[in-house]
Amino acid sequence: MKGSTFKRCSCRDSVTGRRLGRTCPQLRRPGGGWSRTHGHWHWQIEIPARADGTRRTLRHGPYPTQADTDTVLDRIRAALAVPDPTDPHATVKTGDLIEAAVKAGAPVPSPDQVRRALHLDITPTELPTMEVYLTDWLAGRRNIKAGTLRSYEGHIRLYLIPHLGYLRIDRLRPGHIDAMYDAIAERNTTIATLRASRDPAKRDQVKNQRIVGNRTLHVIHATLRKALNDAMRRHRYIDTNPALMVELPTARAPKPTIWTDQRIRTWRDTGKSPSPVMIWTPEHTGRFLDHTHDAGDRLYALYHLVTFTGLRRGEACGLHWDDLDLDAHTLTVRWQLVQHGWATAIDTPKTTDSEAAVALDTETVAVLRAHRARQHRERLGAGAAWTTTGLVFTTPTGGRLHPADVTDHFHHLATQAGLPPIRLHDLRHGAATMGLAAGVQMKIISNRLRHSSPHFTAKFYGAVLPELSRAAAEATASVVPRRRGATRPA
Repeated sequence: MKGSTFKRCSCRDSVTGRRLGRTCPQLRRPGGGWSRTHGHWHWQIEIPARADGTRRTLRHGPYPTQADTDTVLDRIRAALAVPDPTDPHATVKTGDLIEAAVKAGAPVPSPDQVRRALHLDITPTELPTMEVYLTDWLAGRRNIKAGTLRSYEGHIRLYLIPHLGYLRIDRLRPGHIDAMYDAIAERNTTIATLRASRDPAKRDQVKNQRIVGNRTLHVIHATLRKALNDAMRRHRYIDTNPALMVELPTARAPKPTIWTDQRIRTWRDTGKSPSPVMIWTPEHTGRFLDHTHDAGDRLYALYHLVTFTGLRRGEACGLHWDDLDLDAHTLTVRWQLVQHGWATAIDTPKTTDSEAAVALDTETVAVLRAHRARQHRERLGAGAAWTTTGLVFTTPTGGRLHPADVTDHFHHLATQAGLPPIRLHDLRHGAATMGLAAGVQMKIISNRLRHSSPHFTAKFYGAVLPELSRAAAEATASVVPRRRGATRPA
């Protein structure tokens, strides 16, 4: 099965008109060597017989040079060297793979592809498309959070299948993935253009359609990378992960920005917020809490708790009385209320870093005790209609709060108090910046917010409050001794 190379041409016999092929006298030089200018190169090789015992000799060409034919023969020889020669099933299957590739005009399978095919007993033409693979991969996911599963499903349905689903998985290339992101970027431009149009009909064309930001692109890419890693390592459908060879634009999270008087004036004039992440000053926060308390709002304790502990919305809504030790002034985050579409469910925190104890200040403990007494009165008033959930924050009849309702109510209260807008989650950011302003160490704030590292906390919250920047400047200046108190320009 060494194979050979030869030349042939398209010359015809002057009498019969038949092609001369390899018998053309011009193919050879006088010394017997191949002509350098006449004819084209071909190769032939005997590969293992078919399953029915029939022999098969493969021939293919033309190629421009003998080196090209040798390259193909070397690839065939490498593929034929993979199976155990004493295993007839493996040798026949390897021959089938080579024959199918040559007849289809496709590249001869590499040794790794042959090994994978023999291991799986699958031919390249039987490999799934990206649509089939991603659908099956998603259905086979186990031991992951419902929210993560929902995220995977959205990425696959909205982006990966529409752009990549038609491709057979082994034919996916980095260029295809780049083209997907280019198409998403073009769609972003279209949405932005139509949104800015003065024509209501054009604006309606993109109603409820969202621009895909860099951070979302990275999350979509992470889903694709994970799916292809499993295709490579678990299923051995592919040899390399093409997603690893794609470079995305840097995804920078927006930095928290404080609502200064000037920014508030600009917002009132233009209606535009300076940043997606805005933070109230301590004075704003006090105004909000005073307004909510004075209104006798039944969710005052929830907003107070989030303000001073930095709990996430789902963690506050999923907090159980069993998670509180008011005598010890501690709270332990063990549960969260997650939202899937509109439905909600109690689940554990996503990471072990999120599941930790949080210290409570004296005022917060008093607020929670008052809230517990209020809930007790509500339970007595509801009677048989009360639902026992063990949750700290509930509806008037003891049921779960819906996270979206908690957010909407927060915005309503903030508007009533005449405050500039922030997200409910931004109360968590406010808890961090107020701690920094109070001189609390970055590591303690990081632990309190249950971040993965103090480095993240410092990077995200450093120099947010102008007061902090001014204090740092004064502290630095005070280190240098001077002969006179103030330096005045001459």
